[in-house]
Amino acid sequence: MHNAADERTDASVVARYRGKKFGLSRKMFPGRVLNIIETLHGHGHESYIVGGGVRDLLLGCKPKDFDVATSARPEEVAGLFRRCRLIGRRFRLAHVHSAHNWREITEVATFRAFLGNGGAGSVVEDGRIVRDNTYGSLEEDILRRDFTINSMYYNPISDEIVCHGDAVADIKNRRLRSIGDSWTRYREDPVRMLRAIRFTAKLGLRMEDDVSQQIHALAPLIKDVSSARLFDETVKLFHSGAALEVYGLLKEYKLFGLLYPVADRRIVAHDDGATRERFFKALLANTDARVAGGKPVTPAFVLAALFWIGAEHLQRQVEGRHVPLSWHQAVSHAWSQQQQCVSSPRRLVAAAREICLLQKHFESRRRKHLYYVSAHPRFRAAYDFLVLRADAGLGDRAQAEWWTQFQEADNAGRRQMLHERSGGGAPRRKKRKRQPAH
Repeated sequence: MHNAADERTDASVVARYRGKKFGLSRKMFPGRVLNIIETLHGHGHESYIVGGGVRDLLLGCKPKDFDVATSARPEEVAGLFRRCRLIGRRFRLAHVHSAHNWREITEVATFRAFLGNGGAGSVVEDGRIVRDNTYGSLEEDILRRDFTINSMYYNPISDEIVCHGDAVADIKNRRLRSIGDSWTRYREDPVRMLRAIRFTAKLGLRMEDDVSQQIHALAPLIKDVSSARLFDETVKLFHSGAALEVYGLLKEYKLFGLLYPVADRRIVAHDDGATRERFFKALLANTDARVAGGKPVTPAFVLAALFWIGAEHLQRQVEGRHVPLSWHQAVSHAWSQQQQCVSSPRRLVAAAREICLLQKHFESRRRKHLYYVSAHPRFRAAYDFLVLRADAGLGDRAQAEWWTQFQEADNAGRRQMLHERSGGGAPRRKKRKRQPAH
């Protein structure tokens, strides 16, 4: 097996270039990020814009955000920026908030050292990094990253790029290559397998054989990652703008069943699984289209599909009970099973559950149900969900068309449609309580 330790201690594989040679300039980066770099430099700390932001610019893509790597310790970073908080135990990081918008965050990480160099800050269990707060040099930080394309460091003050020696060639050839051997890198952090899939799908890269083969071999290690951390990574997967291709790769590498076993069993183990999969693919394609169009997306929509695929089967197993109650129980059971693998925040779970539960209310002809659905905050998301189901053959097309017409009608038209669907008759008015005479 390739000895990763030898390569990771060889600083000769680090290369340096002028940024302008590749079309980079400080004008391409937000002022808040440049301010952080300049502040750190002004206090004697080496600092660079690092990783995905630089990589995406070199690939001709629009970066989602920009991170900073520096020689300053997290506590030193916090001392330089008033709107800064330190997070994380596994990796100690500084989050610097923009002065104009608290939600704009720049992540600042301190250069990490080789694991082989020891230090009280690094803890490794069975080859997996469970804590890594041993700090080192720029060269060490470059050589301990996961993939060569992510080892791009840019100094906007000196216009210098520092990177792994293979990084520029791999970006040019759109090739995904590990720094060191993939077997070691995936064992250090199994989430890197999900990152490999996201980069391949989103950036149109080709995996090197070693990168691909070791995912097949080590996929079960993903179960050792905390369910909350897996949620963060899966959101990035499904909101990458290439969710449909991501799904295909997750299936190919047997990772989808490890992340979403309830939905996977429903898709694989039943005669009508192909119909469920067609619905899920249509929903992912819809999400990709919204990302491409700059429209807002929420993890609750994909989460609702995963709940619904599992719950729709579980409901049939509950006999002798009122159907709406059985559906509610089925959705709750599907949710509780899924949370054991990928744990989602309560607010998103609540939204996903509401989207699922509203699917049954769409079928109702009772006046109070119809008014409840039409006024519900999740109505639009639930309606989109209904249409996708109907298009995939998992819902009543006439019902979806009725609600489509309802969407397009004015207020008077909507009242009339609800009146007719509920069987006619004027809504009953509540009797006012007679006020006692004084």
